[in-house]
Amino acid sequence: MSLSEHRQAIDQLDAQIVRLLNERTRHVLAIGDIKRQAGEEIYAPHREKAVFDRVCAKNAGPITDDQLRAIYREIMSSALALEKTMTIAYFGPEATFTHQAAIHKFGSSLNYASQKTISDVFNEVSKQNADYGVVPVENSTEGVVTHTLDMFVDSELKIVSQIVLNIQQCLMSNSPLRKVKKLYVHPQSYAQCRGWLAKNLPRVEIVEAASNARSAELAAQDQLSASLGGALAAEKYGLKILAKDIQDNTVNITRFIVLGRHCSPPSGDDRTSLMLSVADKAGALHEAIAVFRQFKINMTKIESRPSKRKAWEYFFFIDCAGHYQDERVTKAIQALGKHCNFVKILGSYPNVD
Repeated sequence: MSLSEHRQAIDQLDAQIVRLLNERTRHVLAIGDIKRQAGEEIYAPHREKAVFDRVCAKNAGPITDDQLRAIYREIMSSALALEKTMTIAYFGPEATFTHQAAIHKFGSSLNYASQKTISDVFNEVSKQNADYGVVPVENSTEGVVTHTLDMFVDSELKIVSQIVLNIQQCLMSNSPLRKVKKLYVHPQSYAQCRGWLAKNLPRVEIVEAASNARSAELAAQDQLSASLGGALAAEKYGLKILAKDIQDNTVNITRFIVLGRHCSPPSGDDRTSLMLSVADKAGALHEAIAVFRQFKINMTKIESRPSKRKAWEYFFFIDCAGHYQDERVTKAIQALGKHCNFVKILGSYPNVD
């Protein structure tokens, strides 16, 4: 085929794609009407996962599965925006990794509301000023975000979905690397890139910033300075990326959770998060954990936090495979009640890699 013939074919395909996208969206809007009449949530994480799995199973290339998921993310984002004016609160400020994670999950068509603290995100969703909230919960290098876990003690919000984001730290500046004299950086980003910085910027002045976005903003205003953060911050503040993927650990992943008011239905491949408190007696925690082995349930995570109500009293946060409505998980949770002062389901949501 000639160049003009290829372009003519693309024009014809574009016309079909536009027609089919609108036809798909009409079905989505009709489903949204049915959900509203039934009092159901518009956003359905289990259905989202099913769509991604189905389209990727049909993918024969040359588009990669990641690229296809990104395309469908925006298709679903635009449909959600047409169904309902939806607001996503996130732990800000704008252009942080949490903001990037929120867009990665919900696409670019929804409204995003930056919040100063993790507590503010919980409050905005609880007061229904936002439909959902996005907060970090753990990093593969730096560990758990304790403030997020502590918020669940008194909150009735549920974890309805999760986001796993590969954190790619970038050095950004409007000066050449050899001329950089000052580095604005958030402490966690500095900890993740300590080795690279010692090798490449050994004599640079380190200035702590409240967030990656703030460090980029300061670097944009200060000649001969640089900052660390994500590509979104470089784009927002007009900085050039001097080096990418400079984190010391090549596997640098942050897990974020999506807060909502109702758990999503089972997807067939789910994770359940629980909070529990055991009796103050020898072997109580061992007896509680043994429940997961008894019912052959994989316990993927356990963290302890002081209750802040009584000295030496702890809450335990546990993640396990399965949905709380699954028979084995239901029985395990019931059995936990015999060994614990209380058990609280924080949410069941689709697994993601």
